[in-house]
Amino acid sequence: MAIVYLKEGEDAKKTASIIESEGRKALAIEGDLGDPEFCKKVITKVIDKFGKLDVLVNNAGEQHPDKNITDITEDQLRRTFQTNIFAMFFLVQAAMAHLDKGGVIINCTSVTMYKGAPPLLDYSSTKGAITAFTRSLAINLADQDIRVNAVAPGPVWTPLNPSGGATKEMLENFGEDTLLGRPGQPNEIAPAFLFLACEDSSYMTGQVLHPNGGDIVGG
Repeated sequence: MAIVYLKEGEDAKKTASIIESEGRKALAIEGDLGDPEFCKKVITKVIDKFGKLDVLVNNAGEQHPDKNITDITEDQLRRTFQTNIFAMFFLVQAAMAHLDKGGVIINCTSVTMYKGAPPLLDYSSTKGAITAFTRSLAINLADQDIRVNAVAPGPVWTPLNPSGGATKEMLENFGEDTLLGRPGQPNEIAPAFLFLACEDSSYMTGQVLHPNGGDIVGG
Protein backbone atom coordinates (compact mmCIF):
# COMPACT_ATOMS: atom_id res chain seq x y z
CA MET A 1 0.00 0.00 0.00
CA ALA A 2 1.25 3.47 -0.87
CA ILE A 3 0.33 6.63 1.02
CA VAL A 4 1.05 10.21 -0.02
CA TYR A 5 1.48 12.91 2.59
CA LEU A 6 2.43 16.56 2.91
CA LYS A 7 4.79 17.52 5.76
CA GLU A 8 3.30 15.11 8.36
CA GLY A 9 6.32 12.83 8.38
CA GLU A 10 5.76 11.27 11.79
CA ASP A 11 2.14 10.41 10.99
CA ALA A 12 3.20 8.90 7.68
CA LYS A 13 5.91 6.83 9.37
CA LYS A 14 3.43 5.52 11.93
CA THR A 15 0.88 4.68 9.25
CA ALA A 16 3.48 2.80 7.23
CA SER A 17 4.49 0.90 10.35
CA ILE A 18 0.88 -0.14 10.99
CA ILE A 19 0.57 -1.39 7.40
CA GLU A 20 3.78 -3.38 7.72
CA SER A 21 2.67 -4.87 11.04
CA GLU A 22 -0.20 -6.46 9.10
CA GLY A 23 2.32 -8.22 6.89
CA ARG A 24 1.94 -5.83 3.94
CA LYS A 25 4.43 -3.64 2.10
CA ALA A 26 4.20 0.12 2.65
CA LEU A 27 5.44 3.05 0.62
CA ALA A 28 5.22 6.61 1.99
CA ILE A 29 5.71 9.43 -0.50
CA GLU A 30 5.97 13.09 0.49
CA GLY A 31 4.85 15.88 -1.78
CA ASP A 32 2.14 18.19 -3.09
CA LEU A 33 -0.62 16.43 -5.03
CA GLY A 34 -1.65 19.75 -6.49
CA ASP A 35 1.41 19.46 -8.73
CA PRO A 36 0.72 17.33 -11.83
CA GLU A 37 4.38 16.37 -12.23
CA PHE A 38 4.50 15.11 -8.66
CA CYS A 39 1.35 13.03 -9.29
CA LYS A 40 3.13 11.36 -12.22
CA LYS A 41 6.08 10.59 -9.92
CA VAL A 42 3.73 9.07 -7.34
CA ILE A 43 2.28 6.60 -9.83
CA THR A 44 5.75 5.77 -11.18
CA LYS A 45 7.02 5.02 -7.67
CA VAL A 46 3.99 2.84 -6.94
CA ILE A 47 4.53 0.80 -10.10
CA ASP A 48 8.27 0.50 -9.40
CA LYS A 49 7.53 -0.75 -5.88
CA PHE A 50 4.49 -2.97 -6.39
CA GLY A 51 4.44 -3.68 -10.11
CA LYS A 52 0.75 -2.78 -10.51
CA LEU A 53 -2.05 -0.48 -9.41
CA ASP A 54 -5.46 -1.88 -8.43
CA VAL A 55 -7.10 0.79 -6.27
CA LEU A 56 -6.69 4.57 -6.27
CA VAL A 57 -8.12 6.48 -3.30
CA ASN A 58 -8.31 10.25 -3.75
CA ASN A 59 -8.74 11.81 -0.31
CA ALA A 60 -6.26 14.68 -0.06
CA GLY A 61 -7.97 17.86 1.06
CA GLU A 62 -7.71 21.21 2.75
CA GLN A 63 -10.21 23.73 4.08
CA HIS A 64 -10.10 27.30 5.35
CA PRO A 65 -13.09 28.74 7.23
CA ASP A 66 -14.26 32.23 6.28
CA LYS A 67 -17.42 33.94 7.51
CA ASN A 68 -17.81 36.12 4.41
CA ILE A 69 -17.22 35.30 0.76
CA THR A 70 -15.26 38.55 0.48
CA ASP A 71 -12.70 37.10 2.93
CA ILE A 72 -11.71 34.36 0.50
CA THR A 73 -8.60 35.43 -1.36
CA GLU A 74 -7.83 34.38 -4.90
CA ASP A 75 -4.77 32.49 -3.68
CA GLN A 76 -6.84 30.56 -1.14
CA LEU A 77 -9.52 29.77 -3.70
CA ARG A 78 -6.98 28.48 -6.20
CA ARG A 79 -5.10 26.50 -3.55
CA THR A 80 -8.24 24.79 -2.21
CA PHE A 81 -9.34 23.74 -5.68
CA GLN A 82 -5.77 22.71 -6.55
CA THR A 83 -5.60 20.31 -3.61
CA ASN A 84 -9.18 19.08 -3.45
CA ILE A 85 -10.18 18.50 -7.07
CA PHE A 86 -7.30 19.27 -9.45
CA ALA A 87 -5.18 16.63 -7.67
CA MET A 88 -7.84 14.01 -8.41
CA PHE A 89 -7.68 14.78 -12.12
CA PHE A 90 -3.87 14.71 -12.06
CA LEU A 91 -3.68 11.37 -10.23
CA VAL A 92 -6.31 9.66 -12.35
CA GLN A 93 -4.63 10.90 -15.51
CA ALA A 94 -1.31 9.47 -14.33
CA ALA A 95 -2.91 6.22 -13.17
CA MET A 96 -4.87 5.40 -16.33
CA ALA A 97 -1.94 3.68 -18.03
CA HIS A 98 -1.81 1.19 -15.14
CA LEU A 99 -5.44 0.65 -14.10
CA ASP A 100 -6.67 -2.50 -15.79
CA LYS A 101 -10.07 -4.19 -15.97
CA GLY A 102 -11.44 -4.49 -12.44
CA GLY A 103 -9.59 -1.40 -11.23
CA VAL A 104 -11.21 0.85 -8.64
CA ILE A 105 -11.15 4.60 -8.02
CA ILE A 106 -12.59 6.01 -4.79
CA ASN A 107 -12.97 9.75 -4.22
CA CYS A 108 -13.63 11.57 -0.95
CA THR A 109 -16.42 14.11 -1.16
CA SER A 110 -18.35 15.47 1.86
CA VAL A 111 -21.72 16.00 3.47
CA THR A 112 -21.07 19.71 2.89
CA MET A 113 -21.69 19.09 -0.83
CA TYR A 114 -25.28 18.14 0.00
CA LYS A 115 -26.06 20.39 2.99
CA GLY A 116 -23.82 23.35 2.30
CA ALA A 117 -21.49 24.90 4.86
CA PRO A 118 -21.64 28.71 5.21
CA PRO A 119 -18.10 29.10 6.62
CA LEU A 120 -16.61 26.71 4.03
CA LEU A 121 -17.74 28.14 0.72
CA ASP A 122 -14.70 27.19 -1.34
CA TYR A 123 -14.27 23.80 0.35
CA SER A 124 -17.94 22.88 -0.17
CA SER A 125 -17.69 23.93 -3.80
CA THR A 126 -14.78 21.57 -4.39
CA LYS A 127 -16.80 18.74 -2.84
CA GLY A 128 -19.62 19.42 -5.28
CA ALA A 129 -17.09 19.21 -8.08
CA ILE A 130 -15.78 15.91 -6.70
CA THR A 131 -19.26 14.36 -6.69
CA ALA A 132 -19.85 15.45 -10.28
CA PHE A 133 -16.38 14.18 -11.21
CA THR A 134 -17.16 10.81 -9.61
CA ARG A 135 -20.41 10.33 -11.49
CA SER A 136 -19.01 11.50 -14.81
CA LEU A 137 -15.82 9.45 -14.52
CA ALA A 138 -17.85 6.35 -13.65
CA ILE A 139 -19.72 6.70 -16.94
CA ASN A 140 -16.51 7.52 -18.81
CA LEU A 141 -14.69 4.40 -17.58
CA ALA A 142 -17.56 1.92 -17.45
CA ASP A 143 -16.63 0.30 -20.76
CA GLN A 144 -13.16 -0.35 -19.36
CA ASP A 145 -14.67 -2.12 -16.33
CA ILE A 146 -13.10 0.40 -13.95
CA ARG A 147 -15.45 1.31 -11.11
CA VAL A 148 -15.57 4.84 -9.68
CA ASN A 149 -17.36 5.64 -6.42
CA ALA A 150 -17.11 8.11 -3.57
CA VAL A 151 -17.53 8.48 0.18
CA ALA A 152 -19.17 11.59 1.66
CA PRO A 153 -18.27 11.70 5.36
CA GLY A 154 -20.10 13.90 7.83
CA PRO A 155 -18.27 15.65 10.69
CA VAL A 156 -15.23 13.53 11.57
CA TRP A 157 -12.47 14.18 14.08
CA THR A 158 -9.28 14.46 12.06
CA PRO A 159 -6.14 16.60 12.49
CA LEU A 160 -7.55 18.91 9.80
CA ASN A 161 -10.12 20.38 12.19
CA PRO A 162 -8.07 21.60 15.19
CA SER A 163 -5.15 22.60 12.96
CA GLY A 164 -7.16 25.33 11.31
CA GLY A 165 -9.80 23.62 9.27
CA ALA A 166 -12.58 24.77 11.59
CA THR A 167 -13.35 27.89 13.59
CA LYS A 168 -13.41 27.84 17.39
CA GLU A 169 -17.20 28.10 17.27
CA MET A 170 -17.44 25.12 14.91
CA LEU A 171 -15.24 22.99 17.17
CA GLU A 172 -17.24 23.71 20.32
CA ASN A 173 -20.29 21.81 19.08
CA PHE A 174 -18.67 19.77 16.34
CA GLY A 175 -20.96 16.99 15.14
CA GLU A 176 -23.63 17.50 17.79
CA ASP A 177 -26.28 18.33 15.17
CA THR A 178 -26.14 14.82 13.66
CA LEU A 179 -28.79 12.26 14.58
CA LEU A 180 -26.18 10.37 16.59
CA GLY A 181 -25.27 13.58 18.38
CA ARG A 182 -21.51 13.34 17.94
CA PRO A 183 -18.75 13.53 15.34
CA GLY A 184 -17.43 10.36 13.77
CA GLN A 185 -13.99 8.84 14.14
CA PRO A 186 -11.74 7.92 11.19
CA ASN A 187 -12.11 4.20 11.96
CA GLU A 188 -15.87 4.59 11.48
CA ILE A 189 -15.38 5.99 7.98
CA ALA A 190 -12.63 3.65 6.77
CA PRO A 191 -14.95 0.61 6.25
CA ALA A 192 -16.89 2.54 3.60
CA PHE A 193 -13.68 2.96 1.59
CA LEU A 194 -12.76 -0.69 2.14
CA PHE A 195 -16.17 -1.84 0.92
CA LEU A 196 -15.88 0.19 -2.27
CA ALA A 197 -12.35 -1.10 -2.84
CA CYS A 198 -13.23 -4.80 -2.71
CA GLU A 199 -15.33 -7.19 -4.76
CA ASP A 200 -18.24 -6.91 -2.30
CA SER A 201 -19.17 -3.69 -4.14
CA SER A 202 -18.68 -5.12 -7.63
CA TYR A 203 -22.17 -4.01 -8.74
CA MET A 204 -21.64 -0.39 -7.69
CA THR A 205 -20.22 2.47 -9.73
CA GLY A 206 -20.99 6.18 -9.82
CA GLN A 207 -22.35 5.95 -6.26
CA VAL A 208 -21.71 7.84 -3.01
CA LEU A 209 -21.76 6.30 0.47
CA HIS A 210 -22.80 8.51 3.40
CA PRO A 211 -21.21 7.70 6.78
CA ASN A 212 -22.38 10.95 8.35
CA GLY A 213 -24.01 10.26 11.70
CA GLY A 214 -27.54 10.09 10.32
CA ASP A 215 -27.95 13.11 8.07
CA ILE A 216 -30.38 12.15 5.30
CA VAL A 217 -29.16 13.75 2.08
CA GLY A 218 -29.86 13.30 -1.59
CA GLY A 219 -28.02 10.72 -3.69
